Amino acid sequence: MTALSQTALLLELEAVVEKNLDRHLSMAKEWFPHEYVPWSEGRNFDGPLGGEPWSETDRAIPEVARTALIVNLLTEDNLPSYHHEIATLFGRDGAWGSWVHRWTAEEGRHGTAIRDYLTVTRAVDPVALERARMTHMSAGYENAHGDEVLHSLAYVSFQELATRISHRNTGKVTGDPTCEALLARVAADENLHMVFYRNLLGAAFELAPSQAMRAVADVLADFQMPGVGIEGFARKSVAIALAGIYDLRQHRDDVVVPVLRQWDVWNVTGLDADGEAAREQIGAHLDTLDRSASRFEEKRAARAARAARLAATA
Repeated sequence: MTALSQTALLLELEAVVEKNLDRHLSMAKEWFPHEYVPWSEGRNFDGPLGGEPWSETDRAIPEVARTALIVNLLTEDNLPSYHHEIATLFGRDGAWGSWVHRWTAEEGRHGTAIRDYLTVTRAVDPVALERARMTHMSAGYENAHGDEVLHSLAYVSFQELATRISHRNTGKVTGDPTCEALLARVAADENLHMVFYRNLLGAAFELAPSQAMRAVADVLADFQMPGVGIEGFARKSVAIALAGIYDLRQHRDDVVVPVLRQWDVWNVTGLDADGEAAREQIGAHLDTLDRSASRFEEKRAARAARAARLAATA
């Protein structure tokens, strides 16, 4: 079977986009970032207004929660680059364009709400945060498969779910009910976005099964979160994983496997030789992830045991 061109894929999926956009709009809940920010806790910082400089003791949240909040926010900050990527690929007209703009509008309030919360509560150093924002956004973001529709749909299907889990778990480890409620609200948006993209690629499996399978295999093979360009991302990711906010086990069992199950990839028919090879690669990748996750869990448990022994003898 001749592979469909990128233009043909966009045209063939247009009706699916329209249907799922209507579904999304019927399920999306209107919410307002300002309602999740404890404004009464705010006070002036040092600088032109002559307030108090930020201090480590201003907001007593765990350090790993602070790290995760910064990573989550800086990831959200790169929205202009994400918008450019999907608007260039999907276009700005018709149902595709309507989705691009709606998605961008919904994502935009995430960064607004999280930054307002962090600033008002003094949970992080605002000067360091702003410098990190400037550095990260100046580098921009480029989709690894920016000219391939199905690869991009596969990527965001996994990435939006991963982001949902990261936000929810970050809120929990802060120990602050206000922050937890805010990030749960953000996570609800991410889940709806995931369902939209997952449904589109589900339709692509019926339209072009081998191309869809290849897209999934390629994306899983080199999957990275969009915040990978954040300065010190590797170190921060390890801390986040050690805290159980987002680790390899969650990536495999709570993100990759459920999405693959929704697409019923193991029972897809009509695959050509490359499609079958891609499916085998997906299976092998799951096995690799499982082994890597188990090794990490063993190391984390040993680390926790050592810390407990040290605490007991202190």
